[in-house]
Amino acid sequence: MRRGITATALVAALALAATACGSDDENGGTSKGSGELSGTVTWWDTSTAGSEDKVFKKLAEDFTKEHPKVRVNYVNVPFGEAQNKFKNAAQSGSGAPDVIRSEVAWTPEFADLGYLAPLDGTSALKKPDDFLKQAAASTKYKDKTYAVPQVIDSMGIFYNKKIFKEAGVEVPKTVDELKSVAEKIKDKTGKTGMYLRGDDAYWFLSFLYGEGGDMVDAGNNTVTIDNAQGVKAMKVVKDLVDSGAAKTDATDGWENMQASFKDGKVAMIINGPWAVADTYAGKEFKDKANLGVAPVPAGSVAQGAPQGGHNLAVYAGSKNLDASYAFVEYMTSAETQAKVTKELSLLPTRTSAYGMKDVVDNEIVGFFKPVVETAVERPWIPETGSLFAPLVTEYTKVLTGQTTPEKGVKTTGDSYRKLLKGWK
Repeated sequence: MRRGITATALVAALALAATACGSDDENGGTSKGSGELSGTVTWWDTSTAGSEDKVFKKLAEDFTKEHPKVRVNYVNVPFGEAQNKFKNAAQSGSGAPDVIRSEVAWTPEFADLGYLAPLDGTSALKKPDDFLKQAAASTKYKDKTYAVPQVIDSMGIFYNKKIFKEAGVEVPKTVDELKSVAEKIKDKTGKTGMYLRGDDAYWFLSFLYGEGGDMVDAGNNTVTIDNAQGVKAMKVVKDLVDSGAAKTDATDGWENMQASFKDGKVAMIINGPWAVADTYAGKEFKDKANLGVAPVPAGSVAQGAPQGGHNLAVYAGSKNLDASYAFVEYMTSAETQAKVTKELSLLPTRTSAYGMKDVVDNEIVGFFKPVVETAVERPWIPETGSLFAPLVTEYTKVLTGQTTPEKGVKTTGDSYRKLLKGWK
């Protein structure tokens, strides 16, 4: 396995470093003696700026109502930068936050590198049996728990009901139907059927699973991205673009996709519950009822979408562990999760939260909960987060005609075998 400095070496180094943690109090914080938490907790939040971040910042600030001597230093870090930024700060022993919102695939990598504090037996991991089994899976590494699930998600088709009605089409259930629906939408309305994000390989996974493929087979230490199923999946997405059923991009994919959908220029996108709040801000969805959500169209083998989500993890070098544990407990409680659902339509990770009114009444949650229950788990190995960089490079090249599906997956597979030493 790839490892940085060991956890023991890290903690030893941090003990000598004056700037080892996010806290700006000279003595950090403590609950010993007085029994009252104090000091600073720096939290790196990776939620979407301009929509999600406002809600999470307010919730983080509300934590101080329960612990008035604790100051929460909220920092919104762009999602695309957070993984490497945290690793660099933790490696150097300077500038890392006390708590990080970790994408599920990052957690085992950070734990393997020794950058996270184990949470078993701490206040951060309150009522662990209450968490959804699939949400808790990504928090484990070598029989220890290194994070607490904050939100869980998957992907579906977002569609514009008005455009569908104007075109006289139904929601496509298969990729073949997607092509025919897109053609009718173009003929009837002049608009493009789908915007397929081309600069993020996460958007490729549903098509890969739909053809019976996967990136790797972790149980057998085997790379599978370049098998026949991987080739077929690349051909499927390439054909969607070449046929005109979908338009794509090589850069600024999120912004282009969201803008096109919110302005009514395209009828469909693939997205997840994290995009609901931003989508509602578009002129096409001032009437929220115009947003439709349906399962991602099935491929020739199956209908599948990836399991995603975010965990909260505590930095191993934090000088304010007690307050950090309490902050994680608060942010992942059923009550806080229900507030997040009410404001952002994100899915809770606690079973008990699904009985709360704000969750029960949420239509987006009602759709995505069954999708999450059948979503495909990514391999929870330290290298999972690193599998996307080589894949997105080739995925983008395939979609934009710079390489073939066969060459794209072969190059990706070769990169995986260099990364995963000893794998077939």
